[in-house]
Amino acid sequence: MADIDTLDLLSKLTAEGASLADVITVAAQLGQDGQPALADQAYKVWIRFNPEHPQLCVALFNRSILQAALGDNAGAAASLEQAVTINPDFMPAYVNLGGLQERAGLQEQAIATWEAGANRSVVASGVGVGYAFTCLKQIARLLGEMHQPARAEIALQRAADLEPQAMDVVGQLVANRLAQCKWPALQPNERLSRETLLRGVNPLSIAAYADDPLLHLAAGAAFIEREAKVTPEQIRADRRDAPIDLAGRRPRIGYISSDLRDHAVGYLMAELFEVHDKSKVEVFAYYCGPESSDGLNTRIRAAVEHFTDIRPMSDDEAVQRIVDDGIDILVDVNGHTRDARTAVFARRPAPILVNWLGYPGSMGSDYHHYIIADPWIIPEDMELYYSEAVRRLPCYQPNDRRRKVAETAPSRAEAGLPEDGFVFCCFNGTQKITPHVFDRWMEILKRTPGSVLWLLDNNPETNARLRDAAEARGVDRMRLVFAPKLQNAIHLARYRLADLFLDTTPYGAHTTASDALWMGVPVLTWPGRSFASRVCGSLVRSAGLPELVVDSARAYVETAVEIGADRARAQALRAKLEAQRDTCVLFDMDLLAGKLEDLYAEMIAEHQAGRRPRPNLANLQTYLEIGVALDRDDREMQGEPDLHALYLRELARRHQVKAIPADGRLWQGGAA
Repeated sequence: MADIDTLDLLSKLTAEGASLADVITVAAQLGQDGQPALADQAYKVWIRFNPEHPQLCVALFNRSILQAALGDNAGAAASLEQAVTINPDFMPAYVNLGGLQERAGLQEQAIATWEAGANRSVVASGVGVGYAFTCLKQIARLLGEMHQPARAEIALQRAADLEPQAMDVVGQLVANRLAQCKWPALQPNERLSRETLLRGVNPLSIAAYADDPLLHLAAGAAFIEREAKVTPEQIRADRRDAPIDLAGRRPRIGYISSDLRDHAVGYLMAELFEVHDKSKVEVFAYYCGPESSDGLNTRIRAAVEHFTDIRPMSDDEAVQRIVDDGIDILVDVNGHTRDARTAVFARRPAPILVNWLGYPGSMGSDYHHYIIADPWIIPEDMELYYSEAVRRLPCYQPNDRRRKVAETAPSRAEAGLPEDGFVFCCFNGTQKITPHVFDRWMEILKRTPGSVLWLLDNNPETNARLRDAAEARGVDRMRLVFAPKLQNAIHLARYRLADLFLDTTPYGAHTTASDALWMGVPVLTWPGRSFASRVCGSLVRSAGLPELVVDSARAYVETAVEIGADRARAQALRAKLEAQRDTCVLFDMDLLAGKLEDLYAEMIAEHQAGRRPRPNLANLQTYLEIGVALDRDDREMQGEPDLHALYLRELARRHQVKAIPADGRLWQGGAA
């Protein structure tokens, strides 16, 4: 657009009777011509000459978007504040103004702005409900990042009441209550039934809620359908049937993860990347997590041959990069966890797709071909719980033998622990503590005089809630000691103050267990049927202490009490761990890397022979319905002697209503 044309257009905006449509047209034209500053001036001029216009708030809102794009956040905020002053029911302004305030570091001010928007009377209308819902989601997100779960829960509850079918909000609500140890985690009301709440739970939270692997599988499939479904038109670079010709080259293995940084997964994988045999595989890492340059991220970047940050890329752009790299096997190291790029896998950018390490369970997708486990986590008779074909390592979990441990550790007195009392510990996240687990812990404390339970600090409200729960069960509240969160090297060093690690269930210790075992602390666990509940047992067995993998809730309590009364036995277990640390399977990364490379070679051979597995997703909706109906707060599914019988009875009952096969056996899962 020539300058004379621009001046002519701007001059028209000063004319009497220039409409809002005129300024929108002018600004759009200037934007298309790459002149956003002039587009901003167009709005500025029109606003100056139309101070009483009934839609002035719209012009101010539009101008604020341009101002923010030009880097004038303060000006953008001022425009939005003026829009709200002129029209307090103009809901879009609240949403954007809160965002600008958050970016300016004014967190409480942002929350107050979104609250004001959510509380407007216009929320009673359909459009208003949508904006109020957005405001409440923003409040909950920000409060979550501020580690204020109780306030976040209020916002989530209000948002869920507005939109009961918003499964992402329902899932966040339940996850929030799990993390706060608010029991029961499912709190139905007149707007939200128990079934709706359970259907909305993220598969990762389901793993912490119930030991029901059929429910986990069905919930994973439903989550994929809801959150990561792609249309045929979106699959533009489909390589599912691409041939793998290894003539003159190594297999190309790509790992996608948001956690290749100071994160549990980063700690587990760092050394694996270093010991991968680069003569056998060419290693690519695709990072999709928060911006990071910490020590682990730097170490991993140096260890892999190709490191690509796909955070700023769209799913299609990330797929194209993977396609251009010619990846043969793409490994999903996120699964159903935060910042996952599941939609990238759904676009089939590599001929072989693998689920490993990031998510403890089946993806329930029709495109993940394999899941990597070990003989303990998924024995053959449990393969029916997985849509993927199962492949096994000697031990599923890699570890880092180079992890840094502080040279000095605090004394027991400095950590708030008794000098001579027995110290039980559990440094798992609070979302893994169920009321059933807590009941067992309290029985152990009551039967072990002078002992304490050392837990990871969460927040004052949750700590107090757990102490209240202890007191209600007849245990002195101060026998729960909370360890403040510390830098990992110092945290590892203080493990030595503990005598026995008590695992949680149904979601047990994973990285925390291997940390404890590395530091010589014995770990007691009761595995269930699900992947998340069996990992700890695999680690403990692989560390050389199979006697601490028990087969019932009663055995868990009795074993803990026996060890707590016998300091010599506890010391012997510690000595056994330390003697075997350098030779046990758990910490043999050369063995794991070699076996993993062998698995990759087998997968490629199967693909080349036309025998790549096909995921089986038959009838999972029915299993989701049954699993949701079977769940009860007063029943610990892990203690049920025959889970299959529960499902078969329900299948038979449903068969009377609709034609569901009832031939006396469960759906046979796994890949064909």
